[in-house]
Amino acid sequence: MVSVDVFNGDADGICALQQLRLQAPEPGARLVTGVKRQITLLNQLKGISNSRITVLDISLESNRDDVLRLLRSNNHIFYIDHHYSGEIPDSPLLTAHIDTSPGRCTSLIVDQLLDGAHRTWAIAGAFGDGLDDVARTLAGTRALSAGQQQILKEIGILLNYNSYGLTPDDLFIQPADLFRAVNRFTDPFRFHADYSGFEVLRQGYAEDMSQASRLKPARNYRGGRIFFLPGAPWARRTVGILASRYSREQPQQAHAVLLPKPDGGFLVSVRAPLANRYGADTLCRQFATGGGRVASAGINELPEQELDRFIEAFIHQFPGI
Repeated sequence: MVSVDVFNGDADGICALQQLRLQAPEPGARLVTGVKRQITLLNQLKGISNSRITVLDISLESNRDDVLRLLRSNNHIFYIDHHYSGEIPDSPLLTAHIDTSPGRCTSLIVDQLLDGAHRTWAIAGAFGDGLDDVARTLAGTRALSAGQQQILKEIGILLNYNSYGLTPDDLFIQPADLFRAVNRFTDPFRFHADYSGFEVLRQGYAEDMSQASRLKPARNYRGGRIFFLPGAPWARRTVGILASRYSREQPQQAHAVLLPKPDGGFLVSVRAPLANRYGADTLCRQFATGGGRVASAGINELPEQELDRFIEAFIHQFPGI
């Protein structure tokens, strides 16, 4: 039976797949992935039947038509995710583990399914997904030192950072290649020490964040802050990282970061307040290309004529207390 691994190209998707493939290797599996926002990945699977498809960290709701098409072609689908799913199709060919709770990510769901067999990778994935408190709690179950936790956090941050961009050309390392590099290492600490590409990510991140440090919010009120980025490569790589970083700086406020797209409109990243991690998905689903999870969501294409409506909806969703 042919095996296909479909995964979000960010830290959570890579670390989730790493755990699964350390546990059950599939060296001949076809890899299907892309930039973080490229979530309708199952539409790339054409003419596939009688295959085993693993899907990680992309919304079932956004891929529903393709899931149903693949099931009709007698494909076995193993689906793990933490984004809004809508109704899960009822099929004996579909096994779904979906948990949309705010403190969950795909790497943590896999960790639970595997009884913590490769937990250090799950911790890196959780750090990459901005779940620092959960990651540190899990690190305590392995008696990891503060230095080891910092290494796992850097892995998560940099794997996640590498996934942001409007196109693959914006990325330093293609996500499929990055997963292959990760998969050569059972131990994330060896990956951190020995993978030559890691320094490329570290330097790129430092340079891009230096550029970003000069930004000021366009709107700053009790409930939230709204930032507008320039249309530069460094901004395309930092758009999601900045939203999470701003949230940690001001945990009582919600945050929106808007990036202009070359063909008009904006790419939007939204984070609910860390002090009350709800509402980001509700806000973003009010717009045609919006979605995500309760604490962290986005809009892939916000038309310029809807910008004022978005700002009004953001303030309404996060008025502050």
